[in-house]
Amino acid sequence: MSGPLPPLAELRRTAEVFNGFANADTSWLRLIQETQSAIDLSQPAHRTILLRWLNSWGCRIRYPRDGEPAPFDDGVRAWWETWGAALPTVDLVHLTDAGIDSAAKAYADLSSVVVSAGRTRRTLGPTAAAKALYALRPNAIMPWDAAIAATLHGARDAAAFGRHLRLGREWAAAVIAEAGDSGEEISALVGRPVSLAKVLDEYLYVAFTMGAKGDWGTDSGEWWKNGNRG
Repeated sequence: MSGPLPPLAELRRTAEVFNGFANADTSWLRLIQETQSAIDLSQPAHRTILLRWLNSWGCRIRYPRDGEPAPFDDGVRAWWETWGAALPTVDLVHLTDAGIDSAAKAYADLSSVVVSAGRTRRTLGPTAAAKALYALRPNAIMPWDAAIAATLHGARDAAAFGRHLRLGREWAAAVIAEAGDSGEEISALVGRPVSLAKVLDEYLYVAFTMGAKGDWGTDSGEWWKNGNRG
């Protein structure tokens, strides 16, 4: 999918919704502080921090009890050994096609990591994998959830995630172009210390995820509803 970017005014309006959430960035700022802004999943403590952060974002991954196997810890460690060095380190707007393809493959492998065994075997899954990649590369990865993926791409596989990052790259370039010479930094745009990738995700969350639940009681989503879906 390709489509026009919501204008800066629309991003500000959706930022106001997030800014109204109590402690919107508390868990994110804690993760940044505890990992010194550099998550290294070869470290057991950082894998624990990532698990706790994912659950604070609604992923509901079961914590192992004492003496139980720890499939999340083992699986994420093995995934990191394969993919950690291959993840993009540039901003979203500077992602190359090769970098997007690599991130999409890493996403697919991360989605399939087993996080709980026993009677009900569960993998990390598409939403948690996208959130984890955002945590690892917050300037490069625009995450998604089920509602966003279904609305924009109609799927949640690696190819769809690649399309999502390409759309994010296109939108990031358009935001920067619209901001022009105003000198407007992204943190000033939303009033919080988050990346452009997160600003765009927050717009999509408000427009689609909250909108699908009927939780968004404003008309801010009309930009998408008036034939601008691309």
